[in-house]
Amino acid sequence: MEQQDLKPGNGAKRPRRRVGRGDSSGHGSYSGRGMKGQNSRSGGGVRPGFEGGQLPIIKRLPHLRGFTSRTDNEFSVVNVDRLARFPANSRVTVGDLVQAGLIRDARTRVKILGRGTLEAPLSVEAHRVTPSAREKIEKAGGTVVEIA
Repeated sequence: MEQQDLKPGNGAKRPRRRVGRGDSSGHGSYSGRGMKGQNSRSGGGVRPGFEGGQLPIIKRLPHLRGFTSRTDNEFSVVNVDRLARFPANSRVTVGDLVQAGLIRDARTRVKILGRGTLEAPLSVEAHRVTPSAREKIEKAGGTVVEIA
C-alpha cells in the first residue's frame, strides 16, 4: 500500500450540503434556517460569552489581576552572604534558616543564590542551589546537599 492508495473509510466523508438551490432540493427557500429570528438573518447569532441577557460570568467574576499557577514551584531564596552568620563547620538546614529568620516558613522550598562571599566552611542542605552558590560554598571548604 502506498500513500496515493489511502482513502477514508466508508461513511467517514459526507457530501457537502448545498443550501439555497431551489425548493426541490429540500434545502431551498429558507435554507434550513427557519423563517424568522436572530439566527435566520445574515450576520445573525450571538457573540461568544453571551448568556441571553443574563449578566455574563465574565462580568460576575471579580476583577483580579493575573492568576496563581497551581503547578508553580515557589522558593524562598537565601543568598550566600546571609549564610555567613552561621558558625564554621556547622550544618545548615531549612529549620536552621527559619530559626535564624532568613526564611519565614519551614514548609517552603529553599533556593540558595550566589550573591556575596562565604569564608567559613558550612554543610548546606537546600532544595536548589545555583552553580555560583555551590562554587562559593565548596570554595570555602563546605559541602552542598540538594534535598528533594
